[in-house]
Amino acid sequence: MVTIKQKIVPHLWYDKEAKEAAEFYTSIFPESKITNITTLHDTPSGDCDVVDFELAGQPFMAISAGPLFKFNESISFIVYCETQDEIDNYWEKLSAVPESEQCGWLKDKYGLSWQIVPARMDEMMRSGTEDQIARLTQAFLPMKRLDIRTLEAAYKG
Repeated sequence: MVTIKQKIVPHLWYDKEAKEAAEFYTSIFPESKITNITTLHDTPSGDCDVVDFELAGQPFMAISAGPLFKFNESISFIVYCETQDEIDNYWEKLSAVPESEQCGWLKDKYGLSWQIVPARMDEMMRSGTEDQIARLTQAFLPMKRLDIRTLEAAYKG
């Protein structure tokens, strides 16, 4: 019997690329792996791969089930980063659609949106004064890839 470790698991729908996407993502994030691949036969979309994988210990599921649905910006995954090098690393590996880059958001080669964010930014946005938050916001709005030094300088005033 399979034990469910996570009550809520993101499920991603791909045309034909579920396995390829899982391999791509698990090559980028530490503590990541593909945990299972099941092929469903004779579905309305033909054979479908269902892929279970983990990114940084978080379980995901993906399916290759045909071109019925596409990703859009209404859903994104936030990646909290401790250093600028970490931000730069994820940005270089994930960003594939330069025109979609804005305020730390990017789109990967499968059309999935990600937010690559300094971990400290969350704390600044939650605990800062109104003026600090306003300066921080004005600093990040024109950015594509977020720059920790610039954001912290704006926050400090």
